[in-house]
Amino acid sequence: MATQRVRSFEPVVWPDSCVLILGTVPSPKSRENQINYGNPRNRFWPVIAALWDEEDPRTNEGRLQLLRRHRLALWDVLESCEIRGASDASIANPKPNDISRVLAMAPIGAIFTTGATATRLYRRLCEPNCSVSCTGLPSTSPANAAWSFERLKEAYQVVRSAAEG
Repeated sequence: MATQRVRSFEPVVWPDSCVLILGTVPSPKSRENQINYGNPRNRFWPVIAALWDEEDPRTNEGRLQLLRRHRLALWDVLESCEIRGASDASIANPKPNDISRVLAMAPIGAIFTTGATATRLYRRLCEPNCSVSCTGLPSTSPANAAWSFERLKEAYQVVRSAAEG
């Protein structure tokens, strides 16, 4: 699979968003489906829905409404990078998103990153510029088979706590 330069989507944020969740960069399936965590095998949407005992939204509109109901903003650590397929390990020449854009749009009280690469890149490239630390969460990618759905749901409870705090 060839390396290609990919870009993030625009942030999903509302004026009352209080939690920002950041992935690394949209995967090929996410870009094809026009939404972050758009791979049907990714467990992000089912985990977020389960935090509030809701049904897993199957449409992009349903996913956006789930975020809206719970005051969650969604974006990526990287504005662009070179990547081979969906392999975070292949990321080269990363350009960070300007996180301060979202911080100026809503009263974000907590930032969470999904996966070790997103966490590492945020701490290195974004945190020095926006001065807000993040809490790293495990990846919901199907490649992270070591984490069961129940373990992911337990780890992500901090998102609900921050949103309701």
